[in-house]
Amino acid sequence: MSGRVPPRDLVVLTADGNIEFTLRGLLSRPSEIGVRTLALDYFRHPHHDPGCLLGSHEFLRGFLRSHHHAIVVFDREGCGREPLPREALEEQVEQRLEQNGWGDRAIAVVINPELEQWVWSVSHAVDRSLGWHGRKPPLRSWLRERGLLLEHEVKPTRPKEALLAALRYARKPPSSSIFKQLGESVPVRGCSDPAFLKLRKTLAMWFPSPPIDPRRRGSGAAE
Repeated sequence: MSGRVPPRDLVVLTADGNIEFTLRGLLSRPSEIGVRTLALDYFRHPHHDPGCLLGSHEFLRGFLRSHHHAIVVFDREGCGREPLPREALEEQVEQRLEQNGWGDRAIAVVINPELEQWVWSVSHAVDRSLGWHGRKPPLRSWLRERGLLLEHEVKPTRPKEALLAALRYARKPPSSSIFKQLGESVPVRGCSDPAFLKLRKTLAMWFPSPPIDPRRRGSGAAE
C-alpha cells in the first residue's frame, strides 16, 4: 500500500473572509444547491481581489494533484480592472489556470460589482441576518426612504453601501459571521445573478447530486 491520500473534491480561493464564509454557508446545504456533499478546502489570497485576478494560478499551483477542481471567487469592484466586464475578468483568470495545469478543472467567478450583490434577496432571512426582524419601517422601505433602493429596483445599485448603512442603523457590527448566516439561509432558487448562476451550474456539473433510490420514495425514510 502506498498510503497516498486520494484527491479532495474542491479547493476554493477567495478574496476575503466575507466571500469565504458566504460560500461556507451556501455549501453547507448541498442538496439545495443541487450537488452532493463535498470534501473541500478554503483559502484566502493575501492580496485580496487583485491577487485573485492576477495571481490565483500561482497560488493554486500546489493543489493541482491534491484536488480535482478549483474555484476562484472575487469582486469586480476593487480588483484593479473595474472597466472590464466580469466575463472578461473571468476569462483572464481561467486562461492562466488552464495554462498552468488545471485545464478545464477550474473556473473563476467574479461578482459584479461585489459580494453584497448576492445578499439582497427578497427574503425575511436578509432582515433577520441584518438585525431588522420586526423593525419599523421594514428594511426595504427604510432603504427607499434614504435613496439606497429605487422604486423599480429589486437590489440596491450600491449593494455594499446599502448593507453597511442598514447594519449601522440596526447597531449591528459587520462581520463574516453575518455572511455565513446569509449563505445558510437566503433562498438560492430565486437568485438570477449571472455570477451566482455560473457557480451553481458549474458545481452541479462537477458534483451532481446522487440519484434518488426509487425504493426510498414514499418510504418515509430520513434523507
